[in-house]
Amino acid sequence: LATSEGKGLDVVLNALAGEFVDASLELLPNGGRFLEMGKTDIRDAAELSAEHPGVEYLPFDVTEAGPPRIGQILAEIAALFDADALAHSPIATWDMRQAPQAFRHLREGRNVGKVVLTAPRAIDPERTTLIAGGTGGLGALTARHLVERHGAKQLLLVSRSGLEAEGAEKLRQELEELGAKVQIAACDVSDRKALKKLLDSISSEHPLGAIVHCAGALADATVETMEAAQVEAVFAPKVDAAQNLHELSADLDLSAFVLFSSAAGTLGGPGQANYAAANVFLDALAQRRQAEGLPATSIAWGLWQREGAMTSGLTEADLARMKRGGIEALSDERGLALFDASLAAARPQAIALPIDTAALRGASTAGTLPPLLSGLVRTPRRRSAATGSLATKLAALPQAEHEAFVLDLVKGEVAAVLGHSSAGEIEPTKAFKEMGFDSLAAVELRNRLNSATGLRLGATAVFDYPSVVTLGRHLLTESGLAATDPVEATFRDALARVSLSRLRDAGLMGPLRELLQLEGDEEQTSEHTLIDEIDTMDIDDLVEQTLEGQPAVVGDGDLE
Repeated sequence: LATSEGKGLDVVLNALAGEFVDASLELLPNGGRFLEMGKTDIRDAAELSAEHPGVEYLPFDVTEAGPPRIGQILAEIAALFDADALAHSPIATWDMRQAPQAFRHLREGRNVGKVVLTAPRAIDPERTTLIAGGTGGLGALTARHLVERHGAKQLLLVSRSGLEAEGAEKLRQELEELGAKVQIAACDVSDRKALKKLLDSISSEHPLGAIVHCAGALADATVETMEAAQVEAVFAPKVDAAQNLHELSADLDLSAFVLFSSAAGTLGGPGQANYAAANVFLDALAQRRQAEGLPATSIAWGLWQREGAMTSGLTEADLARMKRGGIEALSDERGLALFDASLAAARPQAIALPIDTAALRGASTAGTLPPLLSGLVRTPRRRSAATGSLATKLAALPQAEHEAFVLDLVKGEVAAVLGHSSAGEIEPTKAFKEMGFDSLAAVELRNRLNSATGLRLGATAVFDYPSVVTLGRHLLTESGLAATDPVEATFRDALARVSLSRLRDAGLMGPLRELLQLEGDEEQTSEHTLIDEIDTMDIDDLVEQTLEGQPAVVGDGDLE
């Protein structure tokens, strides 16, 4: 559009209607040409010229020019594009499976430029398919599936170890027997320069056509104990690698860009704040790519049945905990079927998570169900547990039975978390870490105890009170019905963990001899007699006698 002395316009090309036509006419205060392309609000040229002196109103249709003239127009426009005198209008592409959303976007006038529907594209067998983490368990499984089910013929499997990875050479032979040409490259995808060098090396005969990002790592810990190195260990193969793949392939004509995310980012995972955050980044990246008209699918996987580097550390207790939470493991067949379904859905994010509704109901009753899953089951609405719920239970019991009741409660919950059939297998004084507790198990135990007692224990409670005995007494204290002084309880727990041989070696027999003598005795008890007496004492008796004697000579440094 040209201007006349900086005031108004000379030409208005219009495709609007109603009051917007009148507003557009105001752009020609000094006259000019108003070219009407719209079909719904054609004005009378004479009346309009009378209302707007100097404005020439011309409704037209391109087809009115006739084929010869249209050909001349298109040739001239093409020459202008070739000379970079013209630039294309912005183009927003929508997969035709999302046609309703595309037309809604257009109807609401939210577009600038053109809105184009595109047909779904299959993986081109003549273009290279890159699989990051391609020599790992899921990467290898995906590679076989892409060859057998999707017809991929040119594979580039990338991992840090390359051909040095365990089973890499065997995998290549298997894929080549299926008819694919396979290159296995050692490359740290989180290293942008290294990745760019790798992408530049791809043959122009088989340019990059699809990307599948399977790589990942775990470094679990609670938020309070997590260190920067643990965040970096997870973010590098997930976040940095995905961002590099996105940026370095943004200008390429890809048919698929698949990110292997995790349900931990959607549902949350106790002790997996770093892992959850990294996977949320992948989900957001997929949404951003699709908004920019680029292919993208982020699949939030649940647990796979197959063993791999990321699941090798899972114990039977870990698996039992997940099952109690209503999450089933994915078989290879089911996982690959969900992979295909995710690609066919043309959505930026999919959750591949088998659900056991019966277990969900159990988790809901126990109060350990993630909020996002609560809508999938119907359970009787539970009243929120008041802080006094444990105190109410204890109030109905004699005070002498309080500690035993709480210890049984803690032992039962510990047994459930560890997957034991009976609480009798739990040793009250054994440290939780020695039982096999990790950060995930600790958080689950905290949640179960909160639900059972109505208390609000901190996330680090299991680490702060590292045995059934100490944690049980902490519950008594929190309930307001602790029978012993906290200092006494701490000393009792510490002394309970000290063997009699260490007491001898520490030179404490002398002070204990004095403390254990009966009041009024004039004769000194021999050390050998004292040792025999101590050896026959129950630890509670020993602690009681020691506390009654006010052992000022026994300090923290003596009880290591």
